[in-house]
Amino acid sequence: MMERYACMPVDEVRHGDRRLVAIRHADMPVITHWRNSQLKVLRQREPLTPEQQERYYQTVILPSYAEPHPRQILFSYLLGETMLGYGGLVHMAWEDRRAELSFLLNPDRVALPDIYRDDFAEFLRLIKVVAFQHLQLMRLFTETYDVRPLHVQVLEASGFEMEGRLRANVWIDGRAVDSLMHGCLNPLV
Repeated sequence: MMERYACMPVDEVRHGDRRLVAIRHADMPVITHWRNSQLKVLRQREPLTPEQQERYYQTVILPSYAEPHPRQILFSYLLGETMLGYGGLVHMAWEDRRAELSFLLNPDRVALPDIYRDDFAEFLRLIKVVAFQHLQLMRLFTETYDVRPLHVQVLEASGFEMEGRLRANVWIDGRAVDSLMHGCLNPLV
């Protein structure tokens, strides 16, 4: 079975040699590893087991492919055939035409600031095509912990505006950290 979202009019979104395809079952093990190695930037507090990841795929992701209005649409982010990361649209409110942006990159690429900047900027370009052109959403938003200045710079350079700060919102490495809220409106409407 091909992994494809019924709500998407295309199988992939591409720019140059980078593309987004519906998240693939084969990518679950590497996603589990990446999530477990980057807990500081995720809402996830405990490491995932392979069994938890498989259950999530089977009970949440797989059924969402057929839904006309899924609560999330996740993509494998590829450079050629190499998976760079994954992300997508989560906490979707179809009636309000908005979604939260989710993104996680291979930790080896995160460690290289220029690579991270380029990878994230290209992901944002692609996900905006999905959200604004294919799904006609009005708004994207995101929450970033204030320990990721490069992530924030890329968001803002890509048209996301800072809309708020939730002070002392999360606890990371023994200290209270703010959450930064950014939003981006559909420029096509």
